[in-house]
Amino acid sequence: MTTSTSSSHDSPDSVSWRADIEAAAQRLQRQGRGFVRETPLWRLPASALGLDAPGAEVWLKLEHLQSGGSFKARGMMNRLLANPIPEAGVIVASGGNAGIATAGAARALGVPCEVFLPGVSPEAKRQKLRDLGATVNVVGQLYADALEACLARQQATGALLTHAYDQPEVVAGAGTLGREIEAQAGGVPDAVLVSVGGGGLIGGLAGWFENRTRVIALEPEGSPTLYRAREAGEPVDVAVGGLAADSLGAGRIGRIAWEIAKQHVPEALLLTETAIRDAQQWLWKEMKLAVEAAAALPLAALHSGAVRLQPGQRVCLIVCGANVDPATVA
Repeated sequence: MTTSTSSSHDSPDSVSWRADIEAAAQRLQRQGRGFVRETPLWRLPASALGLDAPGAEVWLKLEHLQSGGSFKARGMMNRLLANPIPEAGVIVASGGNAGIATAGAARALGVPCEVFLPGVSPEAKRQKLRDLGATVNVVGQLYADALEACLARQQATGALLTHAYDQPEVVAGAGTLGREIEAQAGGVPDAVLVSVGGGGLIGGLAGWFENRTRVIALEPEGSPTLYRAREAGEPVDVAVGGLAADSLGAGRIGRIAWEIAKQHVPEALLLTETAIRDAQQWLWKEMKLAVEAAAALPLAALHSGAVRLQPGQRVCLIVCGANVDPATVA
């Protein structure tokens, strides 16, 4: 894997990501063990989630139990392990979760970390970053504001830039989640439901599964980065707001995720704030899973009927993050 943001995947239309994801998995197992965890895969009958589909099985991939409370740990640690880290350490702009993962990985490796957050980020995430020893800067209101300030600071310090979702190592690290699901289940599900922000997670998952399963992209109506890109035929800037803006707050789908999605993600669906909130509260009340709004989108898709579970199907829901105040989901 390259040590910069450019790689053999600069023109990924005809390139498989599976070798890079395999390399990331081996790297994380050798050097990231103890920070990047193998998270549980619950295999439940559909009825356990209030769904009427005889013989169907729903797999809950509990990635919210990952270090730092989200899937981001995989990509951030892979990025750090794959590159020499300068004396200035690492730097990242984030809505919160990528920053937490980067700060945790940096602490595990004993290097400095500086994080730029937008004003929309919750105080709980800011405090978590401080607890991890990161230098925290709050700039502007949205992720794009924080990213602009972060890039300027990186040019001044020479720190290793870790992008929240649009670097090859970050996408490959996220793809190890798909590899892990397949290993745990002993096979590939019929569909994978995954929320989208900047696209690092769906890019990694679709890069691993390719067209061996149906990867379905889910977005809140207030943050439709992939949906709008599909309408326009290319990534476009979108206004960001609403329930999941702090975790799915990217204003444009990542270049890498877009190229992968064109090959391997046939559907991008929008979900209402009501459906997302209802699913988030259901996960807490019925299963005692306190997760952020982004992590509730897959269940929201099933409960709302946006995705219809068929009898006998095996569908995997990616429960991607838990950096939320439990009081807000009760």
